[in-house]
Amino acid sequence: MRVSLEALDALEPLARKYIWWKTPDEALAMPERVIAQVMNIGDYADVQALAALVGDEMLCEVLKHAEAGQFNERSWAYWHYRLGLSSVDRVPPLPVRRLA
Repeated sequence: MRVSLEALDALEPLARKYIWWKTPDEALAMPERVIAQVMNIGDYADVQALAALVGDEMLCEVLKHAEAGQFNERSWAYWHYRLGLSSVDRVPPLPVRRLA
């Protein structure tokens, strides 16, 4: 799933705020990472704005393809419940890094 150009423009303030160690253009080269960061550490207003901007389908995709370390346990559980991806006590484990 791709992020529309309009959504990319609207994500710029969130990229600036939540991926502060990169320029907005660098951060927006990977919009899924910006979305995951807001989902993980965003304040209430930013999370609500993000959900309205990209929709639940995109949020589900970001969650399903999350990398190790992108979400803390609390956010991982919240988003699985919020998006209807799991029921109580059925949240899948957090992604882990695999060493070859």
